[in-house]
Order: sequence, then C-alpha cells, then structure tokens
Amino acid sequence: MELEAILGIDQLRYLAQDETRIGRKTETKRVITSIGFKPKAKVQWPREAFWVYGVVEPLAGWQWTREYSKLNSENFQAFLNDLSAQLGSTVAVMQLDRAPAHRAQAIEWPENIIPIFQPAHCPELNPIERVWQFLKGLWKGENFPSLDALRQRVSQELKQLSAKQVQSLTSFDFILDALLQ
Repeated sequence: MELEAILGIDQLRYLAQDETRIGRKTETKRVITSIGFKPKAKVQWPREAFWVYGVVEPLAGWQWTREYSKLNSENFQAFLNDLSAQLGSTVAVMQLDRAPAHRAQAIEWPENIIPIFQPAHCPELNPIERVWQFLKGLWKGENFPSLDALRQRVSQELKQLSAKQVQSLTSFDFILDALLQ
C-alpha cells in the first residue's frame, strides 16, 4: 500500500531545505591560468550579508526561497509558515540539517510538513547545497557596490534558475532510487 493512501493524503512531496549566507565579501574560486601566472582580482571584505532560506524538490526541479536578515528560529518559523501556505493541502517530507534554528523547541511544525533530520556534519547529503554552490559561482570574482545590488543579483539569478537546472543539480541517484521505488 502506498504511503499516500496510508496517511490519507492526495500528494506527498520530498523537499530538501537549507539556508545560505550571502554577503558582499567577494566569492573566490580556483581559476585556470597559464603556468607561472597568478590571477589578479580586486577583493572586497565588507561584513554586510543576508540569509537566503530555500527548499528544492529534486524530482520536479521546483525551488522556493525567502530572504531574511539572519539565521534564527523566529525567521525559520516564518519560513515554515510561508512554505506551508505555498504547499496548500500537499504534504511534504522535508530533509534538513541539524542546525539549532531547526531544532528549537519553540518551532511549531505545520501539519503539512514532516521534518527528517539528516545525520550531523553531512552537508553533502543535502541536495540544496549544490544549488547554493552553483549560485555563488555565478558571481565569482564580482564586487558589489551595495547589499541592495547583491540582493538584486541573487533575485535575478534565482528567477532564471530553470526546473531542469534544479533537477540536474539536486537529483542525486540515491534520492531518485528511494523516491522512485
């Protein structure tokens, strides 16, 4: 018997959730250069930042995000409430890490979100981590004049992220095997 029938629901979705800190400090990564040449780039170090909370659905390629000023249980609760409203009558099993904000006793889990905590110290198991890595790579080496300019760029890149890209980044074989059994 299928899980949906057992639980008495119309649809069950698998989501992966995480947050990332995005700031004006220049994102740097390796660069290919000729032997003996060092790449030169201006790097800025301001401490201004914001947090993007998000979920992805690897099977469908759906992604949904919200921006908050910091990572804490109050903002996480607001995120959960917004996500619950977005899901409507759909029930979601949501994978997330063991961050203190996720495990706070004050968190009131909506009825349509079932949390599943991944093992500690295993960010590589969470598919959304690859989305954050991909996004930050898009502005590698760029400097932003203000936090608002960075916010606009993040918003633009998230809007342009297609379902096929999300599927490509997040559809790990072990997850697809489990979901398609």
